[in-house]
Amino acid sequence: MHRLLRGEVVMFGGFALAAAVTILLVMPQANTAVLTEVTQTSSGPLGPADRDFLVKVRQAGLWEIPVGQWAQVRADSARVKDVGAHLVEDHTKLDAQVRRVAAQLDVPLPDRPSPDQQRWMAQLASETGPAFDRDFARLLRAAHGKVFAVVANVRAGTRNAVIRKFAGTAVTVVMRHMTLLESTGLVNYDELPEPPTPSPAAPAPAAVDPRRQP
Repeated sequence: MHRLLRGEVVMFGGFALAAAVTILLVMPQANTAVLTEVTQTSSGPLGPADRDFLVKVRQAGLWEIPVGQWAQVRADSARVKDVGAHLVEDHTKLDAQVRRVAAQLDVPLPDRPSPDQQRWMAQLASETGPAFDRDFARLLRAAHGKVFAVVANVRAGTRNAVIRKFAGTAVTVVMRHMTLLESTGLVNYDELPEPPTPSPAAPAPAAVDPRRQP
């Protein structure tokens, strides 16, 4: 009897382990499908770039709001303090909008900044005065340049009307923030990535001689 029970326990444990492994194998595939598939919504198709755009806007607020608040107590420059206040105000509004849009389109959003953003926050949390001012302008300007490209591309090509409207708002906000950060006089433009190399121009169509037209 005891041997039988032990055998059932071992068998059950084997089934449980197999089920757990199956779940672990299936879950990443399901998550990947959610991130890569195009779904139909009442406002048009929703694709991977649209979802990534919402995630990046959310993550921008998750680190720029606290860093802008830190500027009020850590910065030495009055201009940096003022720029930080603008970032807090704008991203607080933008974060409320992105959460509404994500809920409308059923897109899950993160609740913490990206690993890179967390490293930047750790760096700024250890600084005060001129060092904070310099790295505040440098890190935030570089970050805005990267997200601007994402937002602009989504605005140009999305098939979803809700995303298109919100991306237009986000483009305006990101552009304003780049300008504000540059107004500190602390941005090192040599550190910014080079603009992409232009693609070769298409050859001009050959001239048509009207006398040879049928």
